Amino acid sequence: MKERTGIFVGSFNPFTIGHDSIVRRALPLFDRLVIGVVGDHVSKPGMMPAEQRMQAIARLYRDEPRVEVKPYYGLAVDLARSEGARYIIKGVRSVKDFEYEREQADINRQLTNGEVETLLLYSEPHLSSISSSMVRELQHFGVDVSPFLPNP
Repeated sequence: MKERTGIFVGSFNPFTIGHDSIVRRALPLFDRLVIGVVGDHVSKPGMMPAEQRMQAIARLYRDEPRVEVKPYYGLAVDLARSEGARYIIKGVRSVKDFEYEREQADINRQLTNGEVETLLLYSEPHLSSISSSMVRELQHFGVDVSPFLPNP
């Protein structure tokens, strides 16, 4: 039987408890889950270096052999192809997220002739307001953001 591989991509700046929830809920579906971290070619305000973001995520899953953390520099479907993944996992917190991800899923399906499918996992209700940008803003104002970050 062929190994089932999924990818979960994002800038993860920072990787939040919401991201962690998606990973932990997706893991039972796959033999291997690649967390693709947007590389340093993308510039966003307050963006930590990709290596730093990757190390933080890798530490979190160091005891989970099915999880790999890798940088990526192109389209999510390109990472999926290079990793032999048939599935892209995306987290959805709201209707706005759903519409955006639905459009992306449609384009990705067209780009791959249906070979790569997108799986949407809805956020747990108590995590639906947590985002990396919200965490960065709270950090900017000196708020302790540790409740929003996963504890390795």
